[in-house]
Amino acid sequence: RRTWRRSAAPSASRPPRTCSDGENPARSLKPSSESGPAVDRIKDRGRLVVGVDQNSYLWGYRDPTTGKIDGFDIDLVRAIAKDLLGDDPEITYKTVPTDQRIPAIRNGDVDMVVRTMTVNCERIKEVAFSTAYFEAGQQLLVPKQKKDGKSDADGRNGTDGKNGAGSGVTGFDESLRGKRLCFAEGSTAQTLMESGKYRDLGAEPVVVANQLDCLVRLQLGRADATLTDSALGAGQAAQDPSVELIGEPVTSEPYAVAMNLKDEDLVRRVNSVLDDYRKGGDDSRWRTSYDKWLADDIMGTDEGKELAPPKPKYRD
Repeated sequence: RRTWRRSAAPSASRPPRTCSDGENPARSLKPSSESGPAVDRIKDRGRLVVGVDQNSYLWGYRDPTTGKIDGFDIDLVRAIAKDLLGDDPEITYKTVPTDQRIPAIRNGDVDMVVRTMTVNCERIKEVAFSTAYFEAGQQLLVPKQKKDGKSDADGRNGTDGKNGAGSGVTGFDESLRGKRLCFAEGSTAQTLMESGKYRDLGAEPVVVANQLDCLVRLQLGRADATLTDSALGAGQAAQDPSVELIGEPVTSEPYAVAMNLKDEDLVRRVNSVLDDYRKGGDDSRWRTSYDKWLADDIMGTDEGKELAPPKPKYRD
């Protein structure tokens, strides 16, 4: 296995983040296969409209050989669509940038977003989430050092004359001070770096519309490091062997399917699909998709256990 580029999964012992009222934001509505207004809307239309990414390798990306969008997230989209619409369902994939995921849902442009979207206290006020289908954490991606002490990206300097390669970033410490740290607008990474102790590290923010833009900036020497979900970082390291993830994830972030707050029947239906998607342990559809897309690039937990889907949490 290509272990040099694999990300570490968050520790199972890391406590979940709770909101100011003590609520765990990852708790969702109990599953139900019953139809309601939102499910009927999709069935009457005969087509599921989903917001996805086409630039996150292994998760949601456009395969250059087929021209089709594929990945771990897309496998889940197909499972949801099949449950709602039957075999060979019609799906419209709408690619949305990071900062447009919530507006796309609230404006009714999509039925749901399946795009490595983290559930957190701020977002549950604006959109509804399913139970978690994956868990990641914020981790740093940096130019990989060669044995001679230089970076694989040496010589690819930005137009500002700064060398974005071999910057010496070693983790969430003083090595970040004054360094150009790239992250996507509207991302969990942005929220993290605008908070107390991380803001005080003194990194120079480089804010972009999509996470893949950060990889490009690393390649061009216009950023010294990228902050992103460990799972997305693993995909970027799989794309480009000149970069690598360092350290351990510093947060624990559940990915879930995002939907409109009023579409409670759809939330319950998706949770029913997810319950079935997880069933079967090593023979589950979740495991089949994980082995196909992610197993070579993402480790097990800090405790040495094989990675498994998060256990669902409910609030009703």
